[in-house]
Amino acid sequence: MADLSIEFAGIKAPNPFWLASAPPTDKQYNVERAFEAGWGGVVWKTLGEDPAPVNVSSRYSAMYGPNGDVIGFNNIELITDRPLEVNLREIEETKRNWPDRALIVSLMVPCEEEAWKMIVKLVEQTGADGLELNFGCPHGMPERGMGAAVGQVPEYVEMVTRWCKQYCNMPVMVKMTPNVTDVRFPARAAFKGGADAVSLINTVNSITGLNLDQMVARPTVGSQSTHGGMCGPAVKPIALNMLAEIARDPETHGKLLCGIGGISTWRDAAEFISLGATSVQVCTAAMLHGFRIVEGMKDGLSRWMDEKGFARIEDFRGLAVANTTDWKYLDMNFKSVAEIDQDKCINCGRCHIACEDTSHQAIDKQLLADGTNRYTVKEEDCVGCNLCEITCPVDDCITMVAQDTGLPYMNWTQDPRNPFRE
Repeated sequence: MADLSIEFAGIKAPNPFWLASAPPTDKQYNVERAFEAGWGGVVWKTLGEDPAPVNVSSRYSAMYGPNGDVIGFNNIELITDRPLEVNLREIEETKRNWPDRALIVSLMVPCEEEAWKMIVKLVEQTGADGLELNFGCPHGMPERGMGAAVGQVPEYVEMVTRWCKQYCNMPVMVKMTPNVTDVRFPARAAFKGGADAVSLINTVNSITGLNLDQMVARPTVGSQSTHGGMCGPAVKPIALNMLAEIARDPETHGKLLCGIGGISTWRDAAEFISLGATSVQVCTAAMLHGFRIVEGMKDGLSRWMDEKGFARIEDFRGLAVANTTDWKYLDMNFKSVAEIDQDKCINCGRCHIACEDTSHQAIDKQLLADGTNRYTVKEEDCVGCNLCEITCPVDDCITMVAQDTGLPYMNWTQDPRNPFRE
C-alpha cells in the first residue's frame, strides 16, 4: 500500500490532508476530534492580539449547483474570537497529546514589528510545529490594515515574513490572497523574506447572491450585508491556476507549496499535488460533511497511487508542472477531431444544438426511418474545440481523437501568421 506520509519544511505528518485555518480548527475540542478521525495535520484558526475581534450574525452564505450541492461557500467570519491565552494553552495541550500530527498556527496582527515579535515568540513556546502568516483574509481585517491589506503589497509580505523568521526558529508559511492581479509577485516576496513555504489560496472576494424581496445580499446582518470570502469547489480552478503559476515561475520553482481551494476528494488532492503541492488543506468539505470525509480521501489517494505505481507522495508531486506552459508555446499544428460512439449515443441532440448554435456547425443531424435522429461529426468542419464532448451527458460517448497532420511542432512565436513572431 502507498505511503501517504510527508515531510513539509521539516514537519512530519502521517498524510498530506490538513484542515485549513477556519472554524473547524478554532479550539482543542475540534482539533482533537479531527486527529481522531485521521487528519494528518491542522492549521489552527488565526490568532491575533487581545482583545479578540467580535463576529456578527449571520456569517455564511452559499452558492448551489443544479442538484442542490454547495459549490461555493461564502463567509464574513473574522479570526478567532477567543482570548489569546486560551488558544495558546489549548495549542500546547493538543500538540502534547498528538505529537505525530502537524500543528501549524495561523497568525494575524497589526503590521508592526513588535506585535509580530511578541506573538511568534508566544506561539513558539507552545511547541507548535510552525506558523502560517494569514495575508489573505478579504473582509473585516483589511479595514484594520491586516490580512489581504498586507498580502496585496509584496513589500509588506517580504517585510513581515522577515520579522517572523528573525524572531522565531519555527518554519514559516505564508498564505497567499487570490485577490491580486498576479500571485507570483507576493509569492516571490514571501520567499525573498525567508519563508519556508507558501500556502494558497485564501478566499476569493465574493457576493454569492441576493434576497430579491429584501434587496440585500447574503449573508444578511440585520438589513445589510457585505462582500465575503468564497471557498469550496467553485474556487478550485482559480487555486490550481495560481498554484501552477508559482510552481513554474523560475524564481519560485521547486519551493515548498501547500495547496488550498475547493479540495473535497482524493482526486482534488492528487491534482494539487501533481501541480507541486506537498500538503493540502481542506475547509469547506469538512464543514459540510464532517471530519470523517478524510477516511475516503486517504483511501482513494492510496488506491490511486497503488494503481499508478507511486509508492510515495514525492513520486508524483509536481509531475504536471512541466506540462503547464504559456499559450504562445502550445503546438499550433496539433489537431483533434470529435468522434461519437454510436453505441453509447442516446440521441439527445445536445452536441448538435451546442455546435450548431454557438460553435462551428460540425455535427450533422440525420432523421432516420424509425423517426429517431442520428448525429455524426463532419470532420472537415470540426476544429476540435471539444464543446460537444463537454455538453454530452454520457461518459466517453464523445471523445477527441488526435489527428496525424504530418506537420512538426510549431508554436505561436514561430508561426508565420504571427506578425510579431520571434
